[in-house]
Amino acid sequence: MDAIVIVGIDVSKDRLDVAVRPGREAFFVRRDGDGIAALIERLGPLGPAAIAVEATGGFETVVAAGLAGAGLPVVVVNPAQVRAFANALGKRAKTDPIDAGVIAHFVEATKPAIRPLPDEETQLLADLVARRRQIVAMIGAERQRQKRAPARIARSIVRLVKALEKELASLDHDIDDAVRGSPAWRDKEDLLASVPGIGKTIARTLIAELPELGSLDRRQVAALVGLAPWTRQSGQWRGKSFIGGGRAAVRTALFMGALVAARHNPTLKAFRDKLVAAGKPKLVAIIATARKLVTILNAVIRDRQPWREQTA
Repeated sequence: MDAIVIVGIDVSKDRLDVAVRPGREAFFVRRDGDGIAALIERLGPLGPAAIAVEATGGFETVVAAGLAGAGLPVVVVNPAQVRAFANALGKRAKTDPIDAGVIAHFVEATKPAIRPLPDEETQLLADLVARRRQIVAMIGAERQRQKRAPARIARSIVRLVKALEKELASLDHDIDDAVRGSPAWRDKEDLLASVPGIGKTIARTLIAELPELGSLDRRQVAALVGLAPWTRQSGQWRGKSFIGGGRAAVRTALFMGALVAARHNPTLKAFRDKLVAAGKPKLVAIIATARKLVTILNAVIRDRQPWREQTA
């Protein structure tokens, strides 16, 4: 019986470190068009059951898209889960070749589901949403600089902020056209926006960057966005629980939604208030509220029913 081939890829800005299991095969290619083409040519004949790419804040996107476009089975894995797995194996050193092997070992052990990557239209919407997020961050940074700037520099900052605000309005128009021009996205946006605390911006971030919403169970969707708690543990010692990894932009959007929902959504307000009354720190309570919010949104999309107070 032939061994099942699993490939782990550790992505950095300039290169891809690759490890193949079973065996000790390891190599690297550059993270550019020629490198990805060479990678596809080398991996294709192996017939891998899964090619795992660690999420690295966007560097992995072009790699995963290139492999998936060649018909190879790609899965993007949560770096926090991989690091916890490495710690359990006693491999604490942070070196790229070790990480590629650990990624492959992690997938071999956990067998995560291979899911289709977003289609071209969804990827375009994700790019627009990401660009909007960058423009908002630039506006915020310039306004902070303005507080300390002398008059001549302050005038320059005002002009730049006006240009950025104009670009932001243009992006909002493009995003609105994209969402309202697609019946499927329009219906999904309306369903998500039926949940108190979820406005257009958050709904569109979820559509663009969490296309799996509605197809997962509550534990899977919490883990995918990095809201599933994990605990540092050694023998009898148990440390604090943490969240992390997953899709940071989605997690940030859900935090914003949770802050609003904790005031205006009856179900989530009661949930958050109960945790605080029980002595939970406010930050812990809002993280738990964000986790409950994403499970509600998952159920709304799964059932294709607008939010009702008992939805959960």
